[in-house]
Amino acid sequence: MFQDTLDPNLIVVAFRGTSPFNAKDWMTDFDISWYELKDENNSKTIGRIHGGFMKALGLQKIKGWPKELEPPPNATKEHPFAYYKIREMLKDILEKNTNAKFIVTGHSLGGALAILFAGVLGFHEETWLLKRLEGVYTFGQPRVGDESFGRYMMKMMEDQDIRYFRYVYGNDIVPRLPFDDKSLFFKHFGTTLYFNSFYDGKVMEEEPNKNYFSIVWTIPKYINAFWEVIRSLILPYWKGKEYKESHVERLFRMVGMIIPGLAAHGPKDYVDVTRLGTELVPTINE
Repeated sequence: MFQDTLDPNLIVVAFRGTSPFNAKDWMTDFDISWYELKDENNSKTIGRIHGGFMKALGLQKIKGWPKELEPPPNATKEHPFAYYKIREMLKDILEKNTNAKFIVTGHSLGGALAILFAGVLGFHEETWLLKRLEGVYTFGQPRVGDESFGRYMMKMMEDQDIRYFRYVYGNDIVPRLPFDDKSLFFKHFGTTLYFNSFYDGKVMEEEPNKNYFSIVWTIPKYINAFWEVIRSLILPYWKGKEYKESHVERLFRMVGMIIPGLAAHGPKDYVDVTRLGTELVPTINE
């Protein structure tokens, strides 16, 4: 969490993505068990959500999502649960600055946690905080729940006037996981901002080739991966030296020629999308 130095009235809550060498992060990603979120007033099911992401955010083993946690046995020990700690910090900061608002963002796993953080705030009816939430912006975010949860989220964000934009770059494999099919039932929701490998963007309901493995897209994916390698070499001369990629990033591009979609998930392309891509999102002041 940080405060914008140019605009001190803007707080940014940023969730990090999967660390390549962090086993817990990978366990979180691959734990596709369902967590059933139920309305506490009537016990009706709101929707089903990716269990791994819920646990990473702070889901309690027995109690689920209580609005408040009981104090830890050791009074000097803080709760190690992301949702509760971040909510507490936000309240402290926003109470001191009545003009301040916040946005929530994240890449990959961090994108999933970002939109679910807003979802749990809605579940807890944290209206005061939700009114201060300008928007949720995710990059390379995987699917987080089923269609019922998506409808719940869209209604909640519409009621609270919260903007939600999901950035997807090219053939990035992660936004196309877990699969949207009859066996898994995962569904995206909200507005998709899709950018191709030339950073041309368009607003869509969902990215092309939504489950990644379509035969029709096989050859175009490999051609595009080859172009991305070439682009990584010429971009510094085309757009400026600040766009030069590291040796590791270029090696990752080569891996992408074997498995298209892996290199496209790296933060580099999403950073370049925000700098070189078509402007699709109105500014906060607009």
